[in-house]
Amino acid sequence: MRVYISGAAGFIGYHLARLLLDEGITVRGMDGMTDYYDVSLKRGRLAGLMQHPGFSFAEFMLEDAARLSQDIAEFRPDAIVHLAAQAGVRYSLEAPRSYLSSNIEGTFNIIEAARDARVGHLLLASTSSVFGANTDMPYREPDKADTQVSLYAATKKATESLSHAWAHLYALPTTCFRFFTVYGPWGRPDMAPFKFTRAILAGETIDVYGHGNMFRDFTYVTDLTRAIRLLIDAIPERPASPDEIAKGDSLSPVAPWRVVNIGNGEKVALEDFIAAIEAATGKAAQKHYMEMQKGDVPATWADNSLLRRLTGYRPETNIRDGMAEFVKWYRDHYRL
Repeated sequence: MRVYISGAAGFIGYHLARLLLDEGITVRGMDGMTDYYDVSLKRGRLAGLMQHPGFSFAEFMLEDAARLSQDIAEFRPDAIVHLAAQAGVRYSLEAPRSYLSSNIEGTFNIIEAARDARVGHLLLASTSSVFGANTDMPYREPDKADTQVSLYAATKKATESLSHAWAHLYALPTTCFRFFTVYGPWGRPDMAPFKFTRAILAGETIDVYGHGNMFRDFTYVTDLTRAIRLLIDAIPERPASPDEIAKGDSLSPVAPWRVVNIGNGEKVALEDFIAAIEAATGKAAQKHYMEMQKGDVPATWADNSLLRRLTGYRPETNIRDGMAEFVKWYRDHYRL
């Protein structure tokens, strides 16, 4: 098998590439290596991947449609996993146009290149943020997702719609997956696990939004990438009639297209998450309680039953074990 990964030097892309390479799959990675966060982390991830003979890499931006199309066509992948994006809810308030160019234009370029290359399965990363102001939990894939509260979430919902249209028009098998607060070794510095760990170890105060009255469905990165690997083989097929779609399945009635939640299936209180970091570091957090930030939601919680039905797998790492692994990596990486 040959798999093309956009965002291969990113947090999730790195872990997915390692998993596929260990399985003997040939991987082609691309990444723009943008400076949204510390590029040395991306270089470190990439250096590890480049040690593997089954891995090759190209550096360019998603917006370069001609380069992207040529790179994919020459590699001839069986599947494309599109992970590259401008991430971050709060940063979308500061630099909104970067989300339009990367997430919408860049994703459209991926979809077009996949169509031209007649790829057997296109898999696109979305986010739990598309559920927006929904209050019915756990979130289920067939639930309406029309009330996004951040530009980041809106661009991701737009890419789901774009991919569905192309799946319908060109019979392009497509799976979108909605991630729920992914964390683990080599994680992003702009996310709470990294920020809180750094501050607690340094004896600095952490900002706790929503006065601590928030919940997240934390998903350990190796659980997530295992789910992606299994979904690569779960290729959607357009049903002959809507009656063939099982209850709870998000399979489109008019296209070989599906959306799947990848989450732990547990709602973890923010205070319990902080307690897990305190346990892993052996240090107490100094907390500064604040109002909820614009674009944030008070809770996320995944129903992962569709993932289990399609793959026989569900994420299982609890927050204490997962944060212990992250803190161990953090200490080793920064030689603390």
